[in-house]
Amino acid sequence: MIVAIDGPSGVGKSTVAKLIAARLGYAYLDSGALYRAVAWKALSTGTDPAASDAIRRLCATTTLKVSSTVGGGMVVEVDGQALQDELRTPEVSRAASQVAALPDVRARLLPVQQNFGRQAGVRGIVAEGRDMGTRVFPQAPVKFFLEAAPAERARRRHAEFVGAGQAADLAETQRELEVRDGRDRTRESAPLAAAPDAMIIDTSRLTIEEVVERMLRMIERKAAALR
Repeated sequence: MIVAIDGPSGVGKSTVAKLIAARLGYAYLDSGALYRAVAWKALSTGTDPAASDAIRRLCATTTLKVSSTVGGGMVVEVDGQALQDELRTPEVSRAASQVAALPDVRARLLPVQQNFGRQAGVRGIVAEGRDMGTRVFPQAPVKFFLEAAPAERARRRHAEFVGAGQAADLAETQRELEVRDGRDRTRESAPLAAAPDAMIIDTSRLTIEEVVERMLRMIERKAAALR
């Protein structure tokens, strides 16, 4: 069973994906963490995250490993170094938006994500990102596309930064989300869009638990139909 969850930043993808994975005993795949990992290495090596040729060379010499943890978590290793909080800074977020727009990077990370979905012994996976249902796992029997009002999304992302002890301005956070949205929806490779068979959920006025319960009901119906 593959559950694909797509949508822009700040709609709650990561939170609900982790909860659903934990409840169902599935592995959790955070595709955004892979792009953040490439962005982190670019920043660490002084490489321009928007320079296609330089990033292509960087990817060719970078070893990425992704593994699931007990309780529905995920760890990304870059050249043997496990990264967690390092991937969640505003600087890495901005750089990730740039590298994610490069077709070579998306092509490089596609098999990494798909191979994660083929791990032996995994009952199922919950994969969240921006092209899970349209490109990475188009065969997924359950697809969701989450959305929310721009102001609400900015508020959530700002609160996330502040909660992590990082300096952030709300207006700047919203501006960066708008820039990221434009880049994601218009990029050449796998632009952000809802799959034709995805269930669209507006999370603006819903609690996390309400979103999770609505999604679990859909997953249960799909699973029953496949038995």
